[in-house]
Amino acid sequence: MDFIVKGTLEAVKALYNADLKESDINLQETRKEFEGEVTVVTFPLTKLSRKSPEQTGNEIGEYLVNNLNEVAGFNVIKGFLNISVTDSFLLNAFTNNISQEDFGKIPSAGRKVMVEYSSPNTNKPLHLGHIRNNLLGYSVSEILAANGYDVIKANLVNDRGIHICKSMLAWQKFGQGETPESSGLKGDKLVGNYYVIFDKEYKKQIDELKAQGQTEDEAKKNAPLIKEAQLMLQKWEAGDDEVISLWKTMNSWVYAGFEVTYNKLGVNFDKYYYESNTYLLGKDIIDEGLEKGVFFKKEDNSVWIDLTADGLDEKLVLRGDGTSVYITQDLGTAELKYKDFGVDESIYVVGNEQDYHFKVLFLILDKLGKSWAKGLYHLSYGMVDLPSGKMKSREGTVVDADDLIQEMIDTAKQRTEELGKVEGFSDEEKEKLYRMIGLGALKYFLLKVEPKKRLLFDPNESIDFQGHTGPFIQYTHARICSVLNKAGSKGAASPAIKSLTATERELILSLSKYIETLEIAAREHSPAQIANYVYELAKLYNKFYHEEPILKVEDLQVKDFRLALSSATASVIRKAMKLLGIEVPEKM
Repeated sequence: MDFIVKGTLEAVKALYNADLKESDINLQETRKEFEGEVTVVTFPLTKLSRKSPEQTGNEIGEYLVNNLNEVAGFNVIKGFLNISVTDSFLLNAFTNNISQEDFGKIPSAGRKVMVEYSSPNTNKPLHLGHIRNNLLGYSVSEILAANGYDVIKANLVNDRGIHICKSMLAWQKFGQGETPESSGLKGDKLVGNYYVIFDKEYKKQIDELKAQGQTEDEAKKNAPLIKEAQLMLQKWEAGDDEVISLWKTMNSWVYAGFEVTYNKLGVNFDKYYYESNTYLLGKDIIDEGLEKGVFFKKEDNSVWIDLTADGLDEKLVLRGDGTSVYITQDLGTAELKYKDFGVDESIYVVGNEQDYHFKVLFLILDKLGKSWAKGLYHLSYGMVDLPSGKMKSREGTVVDADDLIQEMIDTAKQRTEELGKVEGFSDEEKEKLYRMIGLGALKYFLLKVEPKKRLLFDPNESIDFQGHTGPFIQYTHARICSVLNKAGSKGAASPAIKSLTATERELILSLSKYIETLEIAAREHSPAQIANYVYELAKLYNKFYHEEPILKVEDLQVKDFRLALSSATASVIRKAMKLLGIEVPEKM
């Protein structure tokens, strides 16, 4: 709608002899209850016209109708000039842009972005929280790539520390040589089981010591199991061959298990970082900060930064014994990532419980004068809750990612068969469809909500072929494919027709908003923008489908155009859903 802005500038010059910049013109989408497609806000222009907002709107509207071929008419509501564009303008936009194969392709932005997501611990399998994290990270990566960015998908694996030593020690004591092969369990599940076993045995020892008169804190410190785990960690840090060998073996089981889950989810990574390689990084940065006076030492030799002037508090960055804390490592890893790839922006997809940590991390790097610190961004997201009793998980345990994925596929199968949507499908086609619908429902439900919001995920509600869901959009795509298959044609986009129905106009306008939505989604790091856009598009297509005959319309030029409009809609649905990591079926 740039021509409206330019036309308004010309109108202001001609009518009021005033020069304005494009940024001075406030354009909005016309509200649904009023006629028109685009609205010019006239309140700011009254100081030039010296007339009421209504008079100003009427004068500019008359000028646009008389001077712009694309403007069909206007109406003024208070200080809002609502403009209707011509059918020929919309047809031309559809023919020469929207219906083209490369519609929505944005040229290279010449910028490099790293998106770090997943970041699992190697002592347990992935769970529901990880699913939201992975889907967000993957989708944001795809959206940025579609906006012309060079994207690196990174995964920082927490593969060291007391947590993995707990699993290792429990396996040594109680495992009797069990392996993923001998147990038939995925490696991450097996290792996670031993983490649970450690916890149970540790609690038994705490209770025994408390019964002997020790306090809760004393018992926690003195329990033999925790002392053994701490000793194992010291041996790991000292490079003990036996401990390192066991650590490598058990981590390899976990990585193989993670890979199965990542494949099921359809996410991937270009670069892996491991905390076992990065936990010593950052100490040079501490020395640099001490030299620059950014950090200070306390009497016990610990190193701190005072952020009280920034509305935060004092933050420990290195212990008195010279060992790292989390932020030491994160400072070093941030610098390593920049050295490795020279990224313009580095996005951390991490839950909102870490908001404060990232505020401090980014502020420290900025105070250290790191030029790239301005490009750091924390994509903070809320927790996912489940309605109680919906999942077949043991009470008190987190919901396992693999279990949830399987539950979604099973529910999709049940719903699809109940509705009779798989007649004539082979068994292989059915299984592919159930997986597509189950995962589509899961992904769409988690991505349609703005990342910062906490959400309640109801597996049953997510698989609804009529609601605000992934399956509804998937079904719409299959419906369009069915129409095109029956016609044996994708239609023709030539503007042979001269006029449009109200629904055709709405559909073309909705399609035209795809690129703008794509740009907003990238700017806001929000897959929800894409998810809600494609739902509205699918809803609008269904309205078009029910109101306008496509295959039975007698005018062949109209039929051809409606088929082309259907084909373009299917194409945009495919592209938008792909950005969410969701496949769409061609038949259903």
